[in-house]
Amino acid sequence: MNMKIFGALVCLFILSAVCAAEDSSTYYDRLGSKLYTARNYTEALDYFNKSLAQNASNADAWTHRGNTWKALNKLNESIDSYKKGLELDDKKTAAWSGLADAYNSKKDYANASNAAGKAAESDKKDKAARLREGNILQLRGLFEEAAVKYNGALSIDANYTDALYRKGLSSLAANNTTEAIELFDSVLARNPKHKLAYNAKGQALEAQGKYTSALMAYDRALQIDPKWNQALVNKMHVLMAQGKQKEAMDIFLTV
Repeated sequence: MNMKIFGALVCLFILSAVCAAEDSSTYYDRLGSKLYTARNYTEALDYFNKSLAQNASNADAWTHRGNTWKALNKLNESIDSYKKGLELDDKKTAAWSGLADAYNSKKDYANASNAAGKAAESDKKDKAARLREGNILQLRGLFEEAAVKYNGALSIDANYTDALYRKGLSSLAANNTTEAIELFDSVLARNPKHKLAYNAKGQALEAQGKYTSALMAYDRALQIDPKWNQALVNKMHVLMAQGKQKEAMDIFLTV
């Protein structure tokens, strides 16, 4: 057989084998993703492992495997998987986001902030990545820095209620209660069933000494969720501040 033809056939055979491995890897990754969506994490993990056995360069499978380990609360294994995926593709937003969440769960806020920042850099239009950055900074007590990230999310979507609410919490923590109330009102204008915003607004009003208005805010939260302990406790504190000891005690006996 002509050596050039033989060489071409060998190359074709190798390429076919590589393509078959890649196709199998994608197929197993897809099956694993379906099981992951159904919360069948153990079986999903088996399929992601099969995917990677076929093609260890499948960055998606490494990311999905990281998500699955995280769902199983195996955070170290999750972090390792995300890192391997990012070695293959350092622009993969989902892997950076998952890595940020895993570090956040370990209370490793410095690494979580770094990963969240990388996620935001990799997709300039990802409002959730900026929200995640802000939330981690907020957990670290860096409220002004967090507000900057929330503003970044709101520049992408001015109606992003999660960013408005979280920015309001930063304002409340900084004792800027007037701005906080405005932000919580913006949330409620967009979502009248946002019980967290009613509760936080009540706290801001309480900090201003406006107990009657605070009580109304807590009552609105309790209309949405009558058994919500946090709002009940806050309402009890306001009643005590108003000298309504019996009403406060009635709540105390239920929480």
